[in-house]
Amino acid sequence: MALHSKIILGLLIGLVFGIISVFIGLNDFVSDWIMPFGTIFVKMLKLVAVPLILVSLISGISNLRDTSKLSRIGGKTFGIYVLTTISAIIIALFLANTLQPGEYFPDEKTAELKEKYASDANMKITSAENVKDSGPLQMMIDVVPDNFFYSASNNRNMLQIIFFSILFGVGLVLSSPKKSAPVKKAFDGLNEIIIKIVEIIMEYAPIGVFALLAGLIVDLAGDDPNNLITTLKPLLYYAITVLIGLAFMIFIFYPIIIYSFTGISFFNFLKAIFPAQMLAFSTSSSAATLPLTMKRVEKNLNVSEEVTSFVCPLGATINMDGTSIHQAISAVFIAQAFGQDLTLTDQIVIVITATLSSIGAAAVPGAGLIMLVIVLGAIGIDPQGLALIIAIDRPLDMCRTMVNVTGDATVASLVASSEGEKIKFKT
Repeated sequence: MALHSKIILGLLIGLVFGIISVFIGLNDFVSDWIMPFGTIFVKMLKLVAVPLILVSLISGISNLRDTSKLSRIGGKTFGIYVLTTISAIIIALFLANTLQPGEYFPDEKTAELKEKYASDANMKITSAENVKDSGPLQMMIDVVPDNFFYSASNNRNMLQIIFFSILFGVGLVLSSPKKSAPVKKAFDGLNEIIIKIVEIIMEYAPIGVFALLAGLIVDLAGDDPNNLITTLKPLLYYAITVLIGLAFMIFIFYPIIIYSFTGISFFNFLKAIFPAQMLAFSTSSSAATLPLTMKRVEKNLNVSEEVTSFVCPLGATINMDGTSIHQAISAVFIAQAFGQDLTLTDQIVIVITATLSSIGAAAVPGAGLIMLVIVLGAIGIDPQGLALIIAIDRPLDMCRTMVNVTGDATVASLVASSEGEKIKFKT
C-alpha cells in the first residue's frame, strides 16, 4: 500500500476510534495509551527538522558554486511568498465580507465562550504583547543568532538556523575547492543519511496520525460527548467560511498558478504532494511536515535539491498563506460578533498586519492565534474576542497547515521553473 493510502487509512481509523471512544467513555484510555504514540511521532519529525534544514541547505548551496544565483533564487522566493500571502488575505477578506459569519453568532454564546476560554485567551494575549512590544526591526534582529547551539536547540528558531546555514554554505562556495572538498562531501553524506532517517520515520506515520486524530476528538469532547455539538455548532458558519477560503487556495489558486507556469496538471500536482498535505493535517506543524514536503517536491515534482533545500525550509517559516486566511476571516468574524463595523482602512490594516505577522510566525501548532491578537489590536478589536474561536482552532489549524505546505511546494516549483528547470510529475 502506498504511503498516502496508509496515512489516509490512519486518519479515518483515528477519527472513527476517537468518536467511538467519546461515546463509550474511553477518554482516559485514549489520552493515556493512544495519544502518546502521536506525540512520539511529532517529536521524531521535529527531531530531524533542524538537522535536515542545516544539512540540506548547506549541501544545496554548496552545489551552486555561484553566489549570484543564490541571490536571485532568494529574491524570487521572498517576492513570491509575499505576493501569495497578500493574495490569500484579500481572498479571505472578500469571503468574510460576503458571507458575514459573525452576523449569525448568538450574543449569549459570545459571553459564554469569552468566560469559558478567558484564561487561554489571556495566555495568547500575553505572548502577543511580548511580540508587539518589540521594536519595528526586531524581526531582523531575531533572524541573526548569537549562539548557534542555542538556536539549534529550539525548533522555533528556524530562521536563525536558515541564516547560519546560508552563511555557512556561501562560505563553503567562496572557499578554496581543494580545502573545502572534504567538508562538502561530509555534508552531502550527512544529507543522504538524514533523508534515510526521514524515510524510516515515515514508516511510522500511519500509526502516528491515527493516535493524533483519536486524541484530538477526545480533547474536543472532554467529559461530555455533547460538547462536540454544543460548542462547535455556533461556530459552524465561521468554520465553513474559513474552510472555503482554504479550499480555494488548495484546489483553485495554487493549481492555476502551478499549471500556468510549469504545465503540471491539477491532479498530478496534488498527487505529488498529497502525503505531505495529510501529514500537515495530522500534525498541524509545517516544521514537522518539512522533511516529507522536501522529499515530495524533489522526488515527485522534479525540483532540484538546491532549490528545494532553500525554498521549502524558508517557506516553513515565512510562508503562511493558510494562517493569513484564518487571521483575516477571524478578525472580521470577531468584529461582526461584537457588532463592530470595519472600515476600508481597517481592512487595509488587516492586509498589512496579517502579512507582516505571518512572516516569522513559529511553524508550530497554535502560533496563528498569537499573531491574530496583533491583528485584532491593530484594528481596535478587543483581543478577548480570541475566546470565541479557541474551541475550534485546532481542527482549523490542521487545515490551514495543509495550505501552508501546499504553498511551499507551489513556490518551490515556480522558482525552479523560473531557473530553467523542467518541472514534471514523477511517481
